[in-house]
Amino acid sequence: MDIKQLQQKAAALRLDVFNIIHSAGQGHIGGTLSSIDLVTALYYSRMRHNPKYPDDPNRDRFILSKGHNVEGMLAVLADHGYFPKQELASFCSFGSRLICHPNRKVPGVEMSTGSLGHGLSAGCGMAIAAKMNNCPCKIYVLMGDGELNEGSVWEAAMLAGSRKLDNLYAIVDRNGLQISGPTEEQVALEPLRAKWEAFGFTLEETDGHNFQAIFAAFDKLDSITERPKILLAHTIKGKGISFLENKTHSHHAVLKGENFEQAKTELLSKIAEFQ
Repeated sequence: MDIKQLQQKAAALRLDVFNIIHSAGQGHIGGTLSSIDLVTALYYSRMRHNPKYPDDPNRDRFILSKGHNVEGMLAVLADHGYFPKQELASFCSFGSRLICHPNRKVPGVEMSTGSLGHGLSAGCGMAIAAKMNNCPCKIYVLMGDGELNEGSVWEAAMLAGSRKLDNLYAIVDRNGLQISGPTEEQVALEPLRAKWEAFGFTLEETDGHNFQAIFAAFDKLDSITERPKILLAHTIKGKGISFLENKTHSHHAVLKGENFEQAKTELLSKIAEFQ
């Protein structure tokens, strides 16, 4: 896809996320909207994957470590045909396999996540296994910045650097907010670059809503060998719905009444803008 097509796709996926959460009456909209451009860039332009062969041993792997933002991942998988798109309407309903976190019962999901801090460790294991099997696949792990409070993230980082896992691409959705408030007021994370580089990572920073910038950063990371890579993506929580942007309460918000109508109007307007 070219840049305009990716912008169109991301705008449509934002509306899908909005509809999924509205239909279920629950969901994590803020972080899903901040990360949807990153997930779009991966699934529609970078990753080697095929919904007809979801278990292809040479496929690239994607781990949504911030599993509470599953709505975006499900919208993308359905759009690719991993499962029928109409199944999205069953999100979080009794008996549905589309629960509120990634679930291995869903085709295309590599890891059941939810407990924060586990994704990078699993990604390290997959990256090590790929090297042992001479597999050309790449492993992508998307984490939230609040998730970096978990000590297990840094244990995994130490392992990745030690094993020189250059097939591992960590991504941080750096929207600056977590459920309890601004990240720097909860457990200060900065200086993030210095921390990751100390563990042996090569780090690139980018605008997580600009596809050209995202791809330029990945291109730089692709050229690096014998070091794990990390993309620090600066994003806006609630991106695409003006009154949710950069708001802590957007972490888990279900919109009703005038707010519902305004949000839907804004999302539809953005789709029309890219047509």
